[in-house]
Amino acid sequence: MKKKGVFDNIDKNIVNFMKKEGLIYLRYSLAIVFIWFGLLKSFGYSPASELVTKTIYFVDPNWFVPFLGWWEFAIGFCLLFKPLIRAGIFLMFLQMIGTFLPLILLPSVVYGPVPFSLTLEGQYIIKNIVLIGAAIVIGSHVRDKNKDY
Repeated sequence: MKKKGVFDNIDKNIVNFMKKEGLIYLRYSLAIVFIWFGLLKSFGYSPASELVTKTIYFVDPNWFVPFLGWWEFAIGFCLLFKPLIRAGIFLMFLQMIGTFLPLILLPSVVYGPVPFSLTLEGQYIIKNIVLIGAAIVIGSHVRDKNKDY
């Protein structure tokens, strides 16, 4: 039988720490992103406001961009409190539908000249796939009896 080395023990401790603490870090980091980005939109400081305005051109941006910002803030707020996680994920699901609209409605804004290349705006949109993945992982634990996440 092979003797376990010091690096194996270190690895085991790191993995156990990530297993124990990772979900709460994921939930809080997702909450921070939505709260931060939401407040930026709500108070008129978001670099994404122009993209929103171009995408949802049929709605007055003077009220819609702040509304969207408060919506995002609500998503983040809900993710901070376990009883509200389901509501936050539901709000996020609805919001994410809109975030992908520029991929269809504004191809000249999100795609670069080379196939499969993205502009900065396109990258900003595609990163939402990671946010969706995080929400799926968080949502997969809402029925857990564990009180620590």
